[in-house]
Amino acid sequence: MNKATIVGSINLDTNLRVHRMVKPGETIHGKEHYTAAGGKGANQAVATARAGTNTSFIGAVGNDGPGEQMLDLLKEEKIDVSGIEIIQNEPTGQAFIPIDDNGENSIMFYAGANYAFGTEEVAKNSSLIETNDFVIAQLETPIEATIKAFEIARSKNVKTILNPAPGESDLPEKLLKLTDMIIPNETEAETITGIEVNDETSAKKAAAKLHELGVEAVIITFGAKGAFYDFNGYSELVPAFKVKAVDTTAAGDTFIGYMIATLEKDFSNLREAILHGNKASSATVQRFGAQPSIPFKNEIN
Repeated sequence: MNKATIVGSINLDTNLRVHRMVKPGETIHGKEHYTAAGGKGANQAVATARAGTNTSFIGAVGNDGPGEQMLDLLKEEKIDVSGIEIIQNEPTGQAFIPIDDNGENSIMFYAGANYAFGTEEVAKNSSLIETNDFVIAQLETPIEATIKAFEIARSKNVKTILNPAPGESDLPEKLLKLTDMIIPNETEAETITGIEVNDETSAKKAAAKLHELGVEAVIITFGAKGAFYDFNGYSELVPAFKVKAVDTTAAGDTFIGYMIATLEKDFSNLREAILHGNKASSATVQRFGAQPSIPFKNEIN
């Protein structure tokens, strides 16, 4: 069984189903409203846990009702939450997500407690990183905290995996040099490299740029098309499974969690791990919500 630590965000998601996305200055009716546990970090932790990985978490929530609710939900997934700080005078992170009839979404994110922890909290929980196979981070929490986590990981030969979402064009070079594997979508890959990514050829160019910046393995996700990877001199687009999507929220997070569950530490079975991630994310997009849509291991098997 793989062991992974997620350094990342924890949110309460407020979802609104609509026929189509609203235009500036327009008011439209929603079809359904519901809340669910979310945050890219928490989503990836739930996905890794449901996929059968021994999972720990480093992050923060507020001292409020949503924070208590999010912690309880993570505990139910058998995730080690000892590295999650409860921050006074900061609310738990929140995300507001409209979803249209095509299953596409937009996400507006308020960080709250997610930005109230840093290098000190990571260092205090270094044992959660040092004893695991992988450490996974995103960009919904302070970059300094991620750099610290990756430094600790590198010192103990723990593989570092960065999901650079939401995309940032000025990622510190230091962070990329500490990253063993990077997993952007095509938009995020373009934001980081300056190369427009829309097919395998352009994805390979973007991957080459990321290799130059110090990243060993590159995976670029293409939504319904699948996932492209470039590693150890070999590259390929692994096709997605064709399904009817109703909500793409947490599809990328599910992909990462399930891929990590089967990935060898030397990345030697990368294609097979990507296929496993594709299979799981195809189940996620057929359901509504973030964490409620993430499948369990027995469903995928």
